[in-house]
Amino acid sequence: MSEVNRGSRIGGWTRFVTARPRLSLLVALVITALAVVAGSGVGDRMGSGGWEDPDASSTYATQALEREFPASQPNLLLLVDAGDKGVDDPAVVAEAERLTERLAAEEGVVGVGSYWQTRAPALRAEDGGEALIAARITGKEKEAGETLERIAPEFRGAQGPVEVSVGGPVAVRHEMQAIIQEDLLRAELIALPVTLVLLVMVFGSAIAALLPLGIGIVAILGTNAVLRGITEITDVSVFAQNLTTALGLGLAVDYALFIVRRFREELAEGAEVRDAVGTTLRTAGRTVLFSALTVAVSLAAMMVFPQYFLRSFAYAGIAVVLLAAAAALILLPAALMLLGHRVNSLDLRLLFRRRKSAPGRGTAAGSRPAGPAEAGGWGRTAALVMRRAPLFAVATATGLVLLGLPFLGVKFGTADDRQLPSSAEARVVQEDIRGGFPGSPGGGLEVLGEGGATSAEYADYRDRVAALPDVERIDGPVVVGDHAYFTVLPRGEGVGQEAQRLVRELRAEPAAFDTSVTGTAAVLVDSKDAIADRLPLAVGIIVVVTLLLVFLLTGSVLIPIQAVALNALSLTAMFGAVVWVFQDGNLSGLLGFTSTGDIETTLPVLMFCVAFGLSMDYGVFLISRIKEEYDRGGDHEHAVVFGLQRTGGLITAAAVILAVVMVAIGTSRVTNTKMLGLGIALAVVMDAMVVRSLLVPAVMKLTGKATWWAPGPLRRFHDRFGVSEGGSPPTVGARGVDGGGGADGTVSGAGERDKVGV
Repeated sequence: MSEVNRGSRIGGWTRFVTARPRLSLLVALVITALAVVAGSGVGDRMGSGGWEDPDASSTYATQALEREFPASQPNLLLLVDAGDKGVDDPAVVAEAERLTERLAAEEGVVGVGSYWQTRAPALRAEDGGEALIAARITGKEKEAGETLERIAPEFRGAQGPVEVSVGGPVAVRHEMQAIIQEDLLRAELIALPVTLVLLVMVFGSAIAALLPLGIGIVAILGTNAVLRGITEITDVSVFAQNLTTALGLGLAVDYALFIVRRFREELAEGAEVRDAVGTTLRTAGRTVLFSALTVAVSLAAMMVFPQYFLRSFAYAGIAVVLLAAAAALILLPAALMLLGHRVNSLDLRLLFRRRKSAPGRGTAAGSRPAGPAEAGGWGRTAALVMRRAPLFAVATATGLVLLGLPFLGVKFGTADDRQLPSSAEARVVQEDIRGGFPGSPGGGLEVLGEGGATSAEYADYRDRVAALPDVERIDGPVVVGDHAYFTVLPRGEGVGQEAQRLVRELRAEPAAFDTSVTGTAAVLVDSKDAIADRLPLAVGIIVVVTLLLVFLLTGSVLIPIQAVALNALSLTAMFGAVVWVFQDGNLSGLLGFTSTGDIETTLPVLMFCVAFGLSMDYGVFLISRIKEEYDRGGDHEHAVVFGLQRTGGLITAAAVILAVVMVAIGTSRVTNTKMLGLGIALAVVMDAMVVRSLLVPAVMKLTGKATWWAPGPLRRFHDRFGVSEGGSPPTVGARGVDGGGGADGTVSGAGERDKVGV
């Protein structure tokens, strides 16, 4: 692609976004208002499940059992507490029977059974003080939740001589959804003012600080509207709202920091406002667009998985990334056109500087003194690292690997009621059942038999299953027509290794009829298999597209490989901490959660895709500035020093702000949300402050000028189709850069730009 064509396209783009800035902002305001209306109530339409594979054998068996044997799949439990009287007291029996009849008469409730009807030991507490009424609420998650909301107040609380609590899977999901929405609102109330304060500290100007928040709000509201539309077509997880908030604010801050910083640099060099906007779009704008594409690709990879929990994050992530980029590249330039030099107005830091400055030495708004620490601090860091490159490379890489070692002991499980806070009613019910009942109404594993069989064939199958080493007990069969089911209780934990091994044994056990297995352990096995089958494809998509995009940006063969490898290395601390904290339970008291001894299967996949994308976001910012300077001067080491000097503070500021947003998300009372927020916050901080600051300059020093090598055919391909942040032909010595950097990391000719705030 020729420079003329590139320039004409950028020129057209610049004219488009700057010709009528007031009209652009007015249209944006109208669209945002419409998005508020379109996205209202989106949380109420979302589900709180989605961890199962819809095409798995366990899903088929669950649906068949729901249809043929609704009592075998209870999702609603009423815990009846009789106190000292005991569950067999005549008054308690009479009230329990009335409750059972009332529940059976409710619309949308089937398969009602109770201890007082069946005398099943699994439905009675071992101390005789509590017993259960089990039922199934029909319909999908939303319909079941609405039914629960309608009937729960009629049964909860004091009922004659007993006290009733509402639990079961449908209550767990419903309460989790409500808590997530409450926590998300609290996180936004925490994150928005803290983000604004940090932006004021970064920009100095209160006017400039408001711009990223505006971009973030537009992206969040727009994404909610998109998700509202998607809920009309398919299931969307309520957890995706957390990602919308985090990425909406985080990426808006990233993109606005990069664009506003470049705009202020151009103004400081004396450029007119329109020219400054044009140069900003040609340079920083291209990088923002490229960064958005890399993040979107990482998130889009979750589309290959069948679980709608993961797919939901792809929907939300792609929408919020593209909307944040679009707002940053269209609305932000329009705002900058209207503000001009006023973007530096209300510099609150002047209040503090005047107290420290001698009379007559004040600093004009929009600039700041270019002291040594400010003008060359990041440059000196890069120079120091590059002088001791082998030491920094080995020490940093080794440290990151050591931090990731706990992940070698990861155990995968499934989410349950212990995700909820200990005071949640649905969790209290499940805790009582776990601790005081000999079994659960769900009954471990269910084996569905289809096609019909004789009594002898059913008995033969039952005897052979009972002889399996991992079987504690087998009940059944319950036969209706050509369908039957057995309940198999595994030895050990319900989702432990024995239970998972038993799932595979049951599926391999021959029978005179067709069999399929479901239950919590079976769903877990199928979910793990689905992720393992598709994980290579997802990782392959991320790696291949990232390699291609970074090559198009740099024209180098080695830099894309470095980017992928170093990004992956930056995630080790996150994965190690997830196991050490959330699986092993370290810091559980401080962070306020209950460790289940395992990690929900889909969480590491989600965290990898999100954190890898955000790492590429920062990587593109740094690499693009290094490439621009290398093209201008041809000095590799100087370009690395210059690139880190110009972007180090920006990347660190963006990472800190994004980490604050993720920590706010991590204050959630739901464990998975807490893990997501705190884990990604750690990954972002490690990437910005360790990998970008230490490992990248060390590795680029070791690879030297070979960093920029590419074979002839690929170089010609890049010349035709590649892009770069710098839009003008390379000019050695341009802007006073002489192609070299001092030993202390300062850059000759940096001049006025180093007087500009972030």
